[in-house]
Amino acid sequence: QVQLVESGGGLVQTGGSLRLSCAASRSLFSIDTIGWYRRTPGKARELVATISRRGFSNLPDSVKGRFTISRDTDKNTVYLQMNSLKPEDTATYYCKAETFDLDSWGQGTQVTVVS
Repeated sequence: QVQLVESGGGLVQTGGSLRLSCAASRSLFSIDTIGWYRRTPGKARELVATISRRGFSNLPDSVKGRFTISRDTDKNTVYLQMNSLKPEDTATYYCKAETFDLDSWGQGTQVTVVS
């Protein structure tokens, strides 16, 4: 199992930026994929970004151009840089680690975007 700790959420105005961090308990090279997801009450969980063991990233069109996923393998940490934030980006953001036998989730961090 992988322990994940998210941080960096908060309250920001429309157009602002936040950087979320997801610190993993073990080497990122031992994890197949780390993804950022978000959930808003009443809505389905939404994939925001993923980064693979090899460092390849993928983002949906809804955030592409505004969000960037990156990592620091020395710190075992994955980042989600969020720019040009909109009220509809308001959600609880979670990171998930996928390995061959288990998925692990962090506790989530709240992002609130106000106009």
